[in-house]
Amino acid sequence: MQHGTFKIERDFPHPPERVFAAWADPKAKGKWFAGPAGQWTQIEREMDFRIGGRERLKGKFNRGTVSDFDALYLDIVPRERIVYTYSMHVDEKKISVSLATIQFEAAKVGGRAGTKLVVTEQGAFLDGYDDAGNRERGTQGLLDNLSTSLEK
Repeated sequence: MQHGTFKIERDFPHPPERVFAAWADPKAKGKWFAGPAGQWTQIEREMDFRIGGRERLKGKFNRGTVSDFDALYLDIVPRERIVYTYSMHVDEKKISVSLATIQFEAAKVGGRAGTKLVVTEQGAFLDGYDDAGNRERGTQGLLDNLSTSLEK
């Protein structure tokens, strides 16, 4: 087992209400929180955004590998933070268990009202299948998707 922590900070030229909604609204989150376009097909998506609610996203890569994200929401303060735990499985093999904290802070971005987003993850990466570096790169990609989604 390997433990790892990472922190990513991003500025978005959109108010905290809008950035928070992109995480909280199932339809909005479905537009950016997914596997790589053209390489991954969604099998299952569920989202019950409330404290004690669950989120699940399962999909299949073109090469046949199945990924499964299964989360439990522990704390939600609208427009301020989301805290959840989640496990990741690949082909039904558990590869990690993590605690993720998403913080939304009002900030000036490009001279207008915006959001400083801070994502912190603490993970236990199991049996050599993943590590904090790979997970951080994957999260960076998801935040790139979020940025694109917010611009549309």
